[in-house]
Amino acid sequence: MMIHQQNQTLDTINRWALTNGLVTHPLPTTWQIRPLDTFTHGSYPLEHAGWHTIELPSHWQQHPDLRQHTGKVAYACRFAAPPLAAPATRAWLRFNGVFYQAHPYLNGRDLGRHEGYFAPFEYEVTDTLHAENTLLVEVDCPEEHNKLGKRMITGVFSHWDCIDPTSNPGGIWLPVDLHYSGPTRMLGARCHTDTLDDQIAQIRYRVDLDTNQAGSVVLRWTFTPRTFNDSIQVIEHRRTLQAGRFTMSGLLKLRNPRLWWTHDLGRPDLYTVTLEVLLDDTPSDQTSFVFGVRTFELRNWIAHLNGVRFLIKGNNYAPGDTRIATMTYERCAQDIELARACNMNLLRVHAHVDHPTLYHAANEAGMLLWQDMPLQWLYNALVLPEAERQTRAMVHQLYNHPSVVIWCMHNEPIFVADTNDETVPTRARTYASVFGFSWNRDVMDTALKRVAEREDPTRPVVRSSGEFYVPFVRDGTDAHAYFGWYATYGTLRDLENALRTVMKVNIRFVTEFGAQSFPNLESSLRFMSPAMQDIDIDYLNQYHGFQAQIMDNWIPWRTASTLQEIIDMSQDYQIFINRYYIDRLRYYKYRPTGGIVPFMFIDPYPAILWSIVDYWRVPKRSYYAMQMAFAPQYAFTLVEARTYAVGEAIVLPIYAVNDAQHPVYDVHLSACLCDPAGAAIALIEHRIALDADCLAQEIDRLRLTTTTPGTYTLDVTLTNIEQETRQVYDITVA
Repeated sequence: MMIHQQNQTLDTINRWALTNGLVTHPLPTTWQIRPLDTFTHGSYPLEHAGWHTIELPSHWQQHPDLRQHTGKVAYACRFAAPPLAAPATRAWLRFNGVFYQAHPYLNGRDLGRHEGYFAPFEYEVTDTLHAENTLLVEVDCPEEHNKLGKRMITGVFSHWDCIDPTSNPGGIWLPVDLHYSGPTRMLGARCHTDTLDDQIAQIRYRVDLDTNQAGSVVLRWTFTPRTFNDSIQVIEHRRTLQAGRFTMSGLLKLRNPRLWWTHDLGRPDLYTVTLEVLLDDTPSDQTSFVFGVRTFELRNWIAHLNGVRFLIKGNNYAPGDTRIATMTYERCAQDIELARACNMNLLRVHAHVDHPTLYHAANEAGMLLWQDMPLQWLYNALVLPEAERQTRAMVHQLYNHPSVVIWCMHNEPIFVADTNDETVPTRARTYASVFGFSWNRDVMDTALKRVAEREDPTRPVVRSSGEFYVPFVRDGTDAHAYFGWYATYGTLRDLENALRTVMKVNIRFVTEFGAQSFPNLESSLRFMSPAMQDIDIDYLNQYHGFQAQIMDNWIPWRTASTLQEIIDMSQDYQIFINRYYIDRLRYYKYRPTGGIVPFMFIDPYPAILWSIVDYWRVPKRSYYAMQMAFAPQYAFTLVEARTYAVGEAIVLPIYAVNDAQHPVYDVHLSACLCDPAGAAIALIEHRIALDADCLAQEIDRLRLTTTTPGTYTLDVTLTNIEQETRQVYDITVA
């Protein structure tokens, strides 16, 4: 092993580009596309009628003549290929992402079928490539008609109540390129931090190679500081190879490592890692990726980054757009900046693998990602072998991203066909799948968890999201809590009763809760009428996600006389629900709660959903309310979600908590209790100090014995800190 160092400032390498190989030529972006009823094994003469011109990458429904098309298409592209540089040069055709099944033919040669939308795949075409080439690709993305036995691993794109129901994601949604290598091709490289201290980080690696030539090779690793100025470190390992495909592993020592932290704990420092494989001192292939030195653990569901304990506060991230091909680095970075500004440190990539730029934006912003497999609700048992293969592909593809810290194999592997259906028979079947045997959870997800743990021993792997702890049956995982929205769960009073029993175990890490709300007026008017009498509620239910009958259970929105009134009612209730959960989970911080992750962050299309930011990235009032509820220093009370009786004694404890990694001093806390007329009847004021990352502390308590009916208010403020907070709680007496 040889180690070299040289001084160089941070280069200007494209911050999200991933370089695969020695020489890469992108294929043209202008292709031909033809909708089909059946495939004919790559025989589609370009001279025949029926072809349309389309720009890639895209989804075929973005073409104006294919907006309603689902199922099968053929793509065609003619391209010139640069000549092979030497007799030993190998050529590879790489597809970076195709929704969902692809079958390419190059110059009439059948290259083989591929399944899966998110994982890149490639073919060696050394003997097939000509100076002028014709590439035909059969692509199929059929509708999943049996929602209780799905066969495609597309997650939310095929079955969800938060996606455009008219959309089909089919298409070549990421670029296609031609790559040249020497005799040894780099198929993939994975690195993680094994151990670290102030002087040395030990980086363990696995490198997948394909070589047609036996002999001695050198792996040359170059670690270039990306976000800071320091020396470049070059490390070389020599190995002897036999012809074929195999995996090499080893350990690298990185001197004076700079660590990757979340934005609220420190700097997310990064390296650009370039790996070259050299034959006789000549590069045969190379790959580059962004890397962060860090360790992550969940200890009893409490997060530790680089050994530092902290509370996870985040949200669920839908696909940035139903048309995921349209996402860019700038759009992803905007979403992550909105999350950062909302005092979040984690986004759960909900039941899908997102656009590659999301992961690079999260790396640079210091945002953690909980990564779900694209599995949502129930699947046919025949999907298991393909799900295992795609689990390996997902882990390998995202392995090097420091932002990705948790794998989850499946979202809610329970009986769900239509979340609007809350009939008694449907609820009974849902309860049976939650508390009884579920093949999806107990067989498939258990197998997928083993696959992920085998491929990546460094990250926590969650078998399935939303598993309740059931005494003597299962330990459970993270929790979903839609008390106050779905009747299947119950009311907030039901939640309060449950927290006194086994439910407390289930709040150790909560990854879904919330309520629907309308977007702000200017956004709502982009897809509905301003006149109440002209708003088609059934249309909003069918095409824009609105659960009107469920909202009926909680707020009298049908009594509103204007659209603005509905918007205000729904956002007020959403704010109430989100704060209700966040207050209680912050009270239970580390006792046992380690994570607070509401549902959801942004809309992937114009809709009425659980989001706090709409499709056009306009924050709702609930965004700013959550920003305050997630503030590093926070004061609050816990008021039961019920109407109190006149004369009933009400105890109002006042709590304060600090999530920052530093203590705060001389913080001003006040709590003012007012009667229904608005007159102050009690006031407390304190100057307090809060230890770093402390638990919720009871600072004082107020006692109220009501004498008249009406709405009392408790105004709790925390000031003389960077992010001041104010929460006003209503106490209804009748």
